[in-house]
Amino acid sequence: MIALFTDFGLAGPYTGQVKAVLARQAPGVPVIDLFADLPAGRPKPAAYLLAAYSRWFTPPVVFVAVVDPGVGSARRAVVVEAEGRFFVGPENGLFELVLRRAATARAWEIAWRPQALSASFHGRDLFAPVAARLATAGADAATLQTTEIARVAAWPDDLPEIVYIDHYGNAMTGLRAALLPTGAALATGGRRLPRAGTFSEVPPGTAFWYENSNGLAEIAVNRGRAEAVLGLRVGSPVAIV
Repeated sequence: MIALFTDFGLAGPYTGQVKAVLARQAPGVPVIDLFADLPAGRPKPAAYLLAAYSRWFTPPVVFVAVVDPGVGSARRAVVVEAEGRFFVGPENGLFELVLRRAATARAWEIAWRPQALSASFHGRDLFAPVAARLATAGADAATLQTTEIARVAAWPDDLPEIVYIDHYGNAMTGLRAALLPTGAALATGGRRLPRAGTFSEVPPGTAFWYENSNGLAEIAVNRGRAEAVLGLRVGSPVAIV
């Protein structure tokens, strides 16, 4: 399958145009909308989400992963293969955590270019066609050149910030819950938040954190919106207390 992981949004033409390319060039391959509303133009929080959510997909799978504020610049276009999962997108740190956490990984620079390549929509013109080739014919069919990916050593292994706010107002962090100390609370928005197993374990209106279904520490309010109650946004700091 092919999974879309982008900041393109579902409104407007962008996601639809990418899916049209995939339908034409990889007919019969399922296309999954994983994220279309990643923090716009911000590869860093997206990198932590990609590392957590991609592991839910059993190989073979190809991710069209595009959060690309440098589109049209000298940044390279790359393919990463990590533990059997393929990732196609820009070299801007988006794959840093996937590479760091993988037992085995390799990478290529995408040397192929289409006849028509717009300056501002490489997701449609470059990354989608390469993903279609990978999904239908494997890595050897895409014109790829083995390369070393530029790494972002300054980014921590786990990010103590809000990286995503979902439809319900819950706020995901870049922290893996399993690595937090037993009994740890989180502090953000001027509040100390205890851990709970799930929403029903706390009274309505209570803010807390829990391990979400993909292993990240997530902040929520039972029957409320954590982002409004605590004044959270992507990038808000989170302390472990």
